[in-house]
Amino acid sequence: MKLFSKDETFFDHFRQLAVYMGSASSLLRTLFENPADAARIAVEIKKVETDGDAVVHLINQRIDTSFVTPLDREDIHVLATRLDNVIDLINGAARRVVMFRVKAPRGGAVEMADVLVRASAEILASVGDVAKRVKMLEHGRKIKALEEEGDVLYAQSVGALFEHDEPAIEVLKWKEIYDSLEEAIDECEDVSNVLESIALKNS
Repeated sequence: MKLFSKDETFFDHFRQLAVYMGSASSLLRTLFENPADAARIAVEIKKVETDGDAVVHLINQRIDTSFVTPLDREDIHVLATRLDNVIDLINGAARRVVMFRVKAPRGGAVEMADVLVRASAEILASVGDVAKRVKMLEHGRKIKALEEEGDVLYAQSVGALFEHDEPAIEVLKWKEIYDSLEEAIDECEDVSNVLESIALKNS
């Protein structure tokens, strides 16, 4: 039975989660560019995260009530969870900036947030192309390259903390922030892997 031959509402929900990912990552980039405005921007990111949770709740309800689903129920659950995880991790990074009273921007954080913006855009395109195996593999390669770019930026940014005589508290704060950004970027690759698996199973 072909992909999309059954209830397509799930795919609308996946697209919505990918849109929320893009919104949250763009807000996070703005937050790192303007940390003095972090408290306000973090509230906006939290709103996106809450909206994402509501979509995941709808997906789980539909899994329970649909007699026939367009994908394996486990695949639907895993993809929704992975997409939601990225938004949660973005929210966590924003919260750390507020909690740690960060006042000045750092280039590494802005660049890592920009990787998240680009990865989110690629994931949104992937969700739209999930029925096209060749395109999905293309998206996967691009997201893998972004994950590798994120790894390089993470190593450079953490290394830079030890190049100068930084106060220990600043090193601790920024190391945790960079860790949260790297985790969010890594989770984007996990989303891509799930999408590739779905495309291969249903091609």
